Amino acid sequence: MNLKSTIIAASMIWIQLGLFAQDDLMNMISEEKPTIEYTDATFKTTFLVIGQSIENPPVGNLIFNVQHRFGAINSGSYDFFGLDQAVTRIAFQYGLAEWLGIGIGRSSYKKTYDGWVKAKFLRQSTGLRKMPVSIDYYGNIAVSALKWSEPDRTNFFSSRLSFANQLLIARKFSPGVSIQLVPTHVHYNLVETKEDDNDVFSLGAGGRFKISKRVSINFEYYYIISQQTREQYTDPFSIGFDIETGGHVFQLYVSNAEGLIEEHIMGRTSGKWWNGDIHFGFNISRTFTIKKPKKFMGE
Repeated sequence: MNLKSTIIAASMIWIQLGLFAQDDLMNMISEEKPTIEYTDATFKTTFLVIGQSIENPPVGNLIFNVQHRFGAINSGSYDFFGLDQAVTRIAFQYGLAEWLGIGIGRSSYKKTYDGWVKAKFLRQSTGLRKMPVSIDYYGNIAVSALKWSEPDRTNFFSSRLSFANQLLIARKFSPGVSIQLVPTHVHYNLVETKEDDNDVFSLGAGGRFKISKRVSINFEYYYIISQQTREQYTDPFSIGFDIETGGHVFQLYVSNAEGLIEEHIMGRTSGKWWNGDIHFGFNISRTFTIKKPKKFMGE
């Protein structure tokens, strides 16, 4: 092989090596970096039916809630099957951060004021970080403003207080199916007798099943674990529909529970489905953007 042939062969080898190296470099550049994909919209609102869901109010958003519950349908025609009686709760909730929400409310049932906090510990995700469930902590404090039944005796403000603690554990299995478990603890500072439970434990379960783009059917059940309370009260069970209409979400449901907050639902429900102690109710949620996300503010 003469010098000319040697130079040509070496040049061809060099070009091929360069092309291979370029292909490797382009492949490395084109490879997508591993990402974390978080699951959103496990449920449509912060309420599953009458209890809390895993959802937090969006950061910077104020949600105005109206919860309305009519009387039991077995009250008969004189009370128009419960429609002449009603309890209502007006509430506001706000998203302080993506993981933190707060809220306040006032219920006509036992004239109760409540405040709460909901913090997200884990969020269901896939990709670089896989997490099979989302987990929130929910805690509230409630104050009854009812007049003292015995005003002449020594009464303490602390006797008006009750507290609720919940772990909300949820998984979105598909765009149309989400399931949630809710271990719950409720504490009452004052109970009627010494035999009554100051601390009531229950385990809730519920789910959401979409039946159309804007409508889903939801259910919710709480099993009372504390034995003394179980002998006096009934497990609350509720079933209803979520209907989304733009900025509003309507929730229509029936339940054997009359109360509107955890202290009145888990541990103080006396109505029985099989006796007709069924209440029709609805929730309305309206969202207002108070602080726009930076991507909308051009920052």
